[in-house]
Amino acid sequence: MGIPSFYKWLVSRYPNIVVKALPPQDQEHNSLLLPNPNGFEFDNLYLDLNSIIHPCFHPEDPSNPIQPTTFDQVYSAVFDYIDHLFSIVRPRKLVFMAVDGVGPRANMNQQRGRRYRSARDNEIAEEMENCLRKQFEAAGKQLLPNSESELLDSSIITPGTEFMFELSKKLQQYVTSRMETCPGWKEIKVVLSDANVPGEGEHKIMSFIRHQRSLADYNPNTRHCLYGLDADLIILALATHEVHFSILREDAGVREEQPMCLSASKSSLSTVETKSFKSRGGFKDVKVVEEQAITEKPASFIRKAHQFLHVWILREYLEVDMRIPDPPENFKYDVDRVVDDFVFICSFLGNDFLPRMPTLEAHEGALDLLMTVYKEHFRILGGYLVDMQRVQDSNSAFIELKRVEKFILEVGKFEDKIFNKRSQLRDRKIKQIAAYAVAENEDLLPEILKDRSSTSIGIPSSSEAQILKNTIDFKFKLRACIRKKGDHFRNGDLGEDKVRLGNEGWKKRYYQEKFSAETPSEMEVKRKDIVQKYTEGLLWVLEYYYSGVPSWSWYYPYHYGPFASDLKGLSQVKVKFQKGSPFKPFEQLMAILPPQSSTTLRKPYQKLMTDEQSNIIDLFPMDFEIDMNEKRFAWQGICKLPFVDEQRLLDEVHKVEKELQAHETERNKQTADRLFVRRSSLPEGLLVSLVSQGSPSMLNIASCGIRGFVHSGQETWSSTMDRPILSLSLHASQEIKYTSRPLAGTTFLDKTITEADIEATQL
Repeated sequence: MGIPSFYKWLVSRYPNIVVKALPPQDQEHNSLLLPNPNGFEFDNLYLDLNSIIHPCFHPEDPSNPIQPTTFDQVYSAVFDYIDHLFSIVRPRKLVFMAVDGVGPRANMNQQRGRRYRSARDNEIAEEMENCLRKQFEAAGKQLLPNSESELLDSSIITPGTEFMFELSKKLQQYVTSRMETCPGWKEIKVVLSDANVPGEGEHKIMSFIRHQRSLADYNPNTRHCLYGLDADLIILALATHEVHFSILREDAGVREEQPMCLSASKSSLSTVETKSFKSRGGFKDVKVVEEQAITEKPASFIRKAHQFLHVWILREYLEVDMRIPDPPENFKYDVDRVVDDFVFICSFLGNDFLPRMPTLEAHEGALDLLMTVYKEHFRILGGYLVDMQRVQDSNSAFIELKRVEKFILEVGKFEDKIFNKRSQLRDRKIKQIAAYAVAENEDLLPEILKDRSSTSIGIPSSSEAQILKNTIDFKFKLRACIRKKGDHFRNGDLGEDKVRLGNEGWKKRYYQEKFSAETPSEMEVKRKDIVQKYTEGLLWVLEYYYSGVPSWSWYYPYHYGPFASDLKGLSQVKVKFQKGSPFKPFEQLMAILPPQSSTTLRKPYQKLMTDEQSNIIDLFPMDFEIDMNEKRFAWQGICKLPFVDEQRLLDEVHKVEKELQAHETERNKQTADRLFVRRSSLPEGLLVSLVSQGSPSMLNIASCGIRGFVHSGQETWSSTMDRPILSLSLHASQEIKYTSRPLAGTTFLDKTITEADIEATQL
């Protein structure tokens, strides 16, 4: 998820960081060997696969009723999408595919909230769908009937489920096939980090990059391209200090004309064909007469255009935009220290691990405020906020907490102005709501039933082509209905504002409503604990971004963040993390899934979530509060779920774990990355060592240009040594030396950004 509105702010303030990615004109595999038509080449392509899996699982194109209903259809769409991205980037050396594994506890709370909210939203959507379907039937508009689907619950996109376990097998087959048959993949090494490898996908990618940078013969001019949709990928790319780095992402506002699937059938618009297909949500097998081209693959959807975000240009912008107007004496401006400080101050806007401060909203210009305070008060602060060169030094601090406290308290001085302006905007919204109420005096469903197509209501439509059109119309209207239902602004339902930020006494009311603290002494005790936990979170996030997971068990134990003005005493906080270990996949499923998704687990696990006699039934509420917290859209509300008591949960889970069958035990275990390499590319000595292994001892593979150790796993090598593509278990080196600046020998491109490219900030 990352920082809300961050990407929009970034491309608005620094427009030259983004360029359009040219769509591949020739889908033939041989064309992948030609120079990249975008004008720049890449060595390594990193894929955050969850950013691909989700749109293939539930494509957002209501104009195409042919939606996926089976696992295999989703897998096929995923592979087609990877092919498409590969043809855009055309990597020359390596592809790293990362699926989200079990994440740190700090992220599980947000995952839990999202899945519980999704379960509730699905129940509401089902009710609305049934109601709308009845409206269509009453109007004589026949629809495709319902049938079964394997894809009714998107929570199966979680480590430990059958869906994810089978996806790993299919990905291994896909990689082997591509390396054996596709010329563009001939010289490529592939690393697959599937859902059984602990860690979030993007952070597994960053860990891999950090390890490769520590190789003695690492090429500092390696050209990286990372595909993903989360805004925090940009922050993570900055934190690597790799200069030649680009982010590839979808351009949400532009669609290409090609169908999603590379192998999609092409039929003339004037040709009438009859096809049998399945559709998600589930429609039975139906033969339809199609009057326009529809792909043969149900998982297909219209492909969006893509764009590159060049991190080296963003570094140029930051170097210019964050220059210090009144620096301390003997101060040396260091763009890498500035980049690290920028990464750090972005943490105050909230992320997947810490809630945002109520003071700061990205869409209100919070980053402009943070950067302005940073520059104008730099002399008072005394220097940079963080020194990430020390992140691995246990004898010195990598964050200057005294400076951080001064900085954030200066930001807090703007709170009254921010809240007053926000209050004025709220009053304006209330007036607009009143106008909406007069103009919209109809029930929700009847309103959206105003026909979008040319078919007349009341006239029976029985032709198969008309049924298809009706179904498309139905999907458009259902989506509009659901969106409107979730828009509290249009519904005139902003709720009661009990805190009233900007009005006298707002801080007291905040602690009463959000933290149940009534008396001044209770509020001060709560404030101090929040400062302690929030400061821990700031350090946890920073270390996570630069060095890896500092603690698997740490989490921020509140649903809300502090005010900037309340962080007094931050500099006195002492922090020491306990590393711990990640959950097993089934343990995480228990920690984040709602009871409605319990069927993804075995019966003994299900009972822990649904049986009233369960010792931990209180951890799985069917009903819970969603605090809209002055937000417009339902998805922005805060799910006030109880935080999972880790020890209680694990004690009960361990009791039933022994009932797992062999294949379920495989789904529940932690594994290592897999390296796919062409047998002919391995040094003879390494190959001999692999073939002669009597046990899975570790072999250093640095001679292949990858830092780490491999072993042959459990395969019988006498039967696999002749295969052209080898699959090896890849383990990272434990000790690496991290440096938070470009490596010696880095070639910098000519700078193109000047002060004229930066607009003055208006606070």
